[in-house]
Amino acid sequence: MNVLLTLSLALLAAGGAAAQTMTPDSVAATPNPLTLYGFVDGYYGYDFKYEPTNQRPGFLYSHNRQNEFTVNNAVLGLRYDNGQVRGAVGLHAGSYVAANYAAEDPVFRHLYEGYAGFRPFRNAWLDVGIFTSHIGFESALSKDNWTLTRSLMAENSPYYEAGARLTYEVSPKLTLTGLVLNGWQNIRETNQGKALGTQLQWKPIDKLLINSSAFYGNEQPRDSVRRRRYFHNFYASYAATDRLSLALVFDAGQQESEQRGGRADTWHTGAAFVRYQLAPKWTAAARAEYYHADRGVLIVSGAPQLGDPAFKVKAASLNLDYAPAPNVVFRVEGRLMDAKRPLFAQSGSQVSDSYGNLTSSIALAF
Repeated sequence: MNVLLTLSLALLAAGGAAAQTMTPDSVAATPNPLTLYGFVDGYYGYDFKYEPTNQRPGFLYSHNRQNEFTVNNAVLGLRYDNGQVRGAVGLHAGSYVAANYAAEDPVFRHLYEGYAGFRPFRNAWLDVGIFTSHIGFESALSKDNWTLTRSLMAENSPYYEAGARLTYEVSPKLTLTGLVLNGWQNIRETNQGKALGTQLQWKPIDKLLINSSAFYGNEQPRDSVRRRRYFHNFYASYAATDRLSLALVFDAGQQESEQRGGRADTWHTGAAFVRYQLAPKWTAAARAEYYHADRGVLIVSGAPQLGDPAFKVKAASLNLDYAPAPNVVFRVEGRLMDAKRPLFAQSGSQVSDSYGNLTSSIALAF
C-alpha cells in the first residue's frame, strides 16, 4: 500500500513539473479553431440623370440605393477549422440582401453562409451547404474588391450558391473544384434538376493568378421546360509592381431557346481593372467594362416599356480609397454608363441612354 501511494505521489509530482515547464509560447502556438468575423459597409450614393426615387437601376444589387444613408451589407459569423473538419455560419442584412435575396424563402434571406465539411482525403475538402459563389472576380464584400461598386457582370452572375463542393489542392500553385448545385444563385430548389460547376485556379508565379469557372444547368422553374444554360467566367490578375496591379475579366453565356431548334440567347461581357497605391494609406483604382446581351437573358433594363430586351452598355468608374487603419477603409467612386439605346428611366416618362452616379462608403472588417 505504501509503495502504491509513493508511486502515485511521484507521478503527480512529475506531471506538475512537466506542466510548470510548458511555456506560454508553446500554449499560444496551438491555434484556436473557432474564429469570429464581421463586416459592415455603410454608404451614401447620389445619382445623376435618373428617376427621382431612392432606388438605382434594377440590374444593380450592391449599393443600390441613392440619396440615402444606409448599409449595403452587415455580416457577423463564426468559422471553425481544425485542419480536418471545418464549417461556418454567418448572418447578414442590408440593402444588398434586400435586393439580391428577394426571391429566396424568408427563412434563408439573412443567411450569408452556412456549411459543414471535412477532408475525405489529404489536400481535399468536401463541403455541403450555402457558400460564396465559385464564379467571378468580385465578391459580396466590398473590402475584397478593387472598386467600391461591382461591375455589371458581377451584379448579374451568382454571388452565392447552395450545394456540395469538392476542392482539391493539386499543388500549392493549382487548385481544382467541382460542384453540384441547386442552381444559378438560388438556395431553395426550383426544379428537380441539379446544376454542375467547375473551377480551376492556377498561380504559375506569385504575381499572377489565373481563374477559369464554368456552370451548366437548367434554370427554368418547371421540369417540363428545359432551357439549358452554359456559362464560363475567366479572369487573370497580375501584380506588376509593389504598387501596380492589373486584372482582366471575361464572361460568356448561352441559354437554349424556348422553342426547340430556335436561336439561343447569348451574352458576353468583359472588364479591365487597374489599381495603384498612391501612398501607404491611399489607393486609386479604375474599371472599364461592357455588357452585351441581344435579348436580355439575365439582365433587365431600366426601361422595359420600350419593348426591346437588348442590353448593350459600356461603363467606366474611378475609385479613391483611404485606409486610416488596416481594417477600415473610406472609399469614393464615380461611375458612368452609356447604352446603345435609351435604357435609363428619368423623371416622368423620359428615358436616357446615359447614367452616372457617385458612391461613398466606410467599411469595417474584423
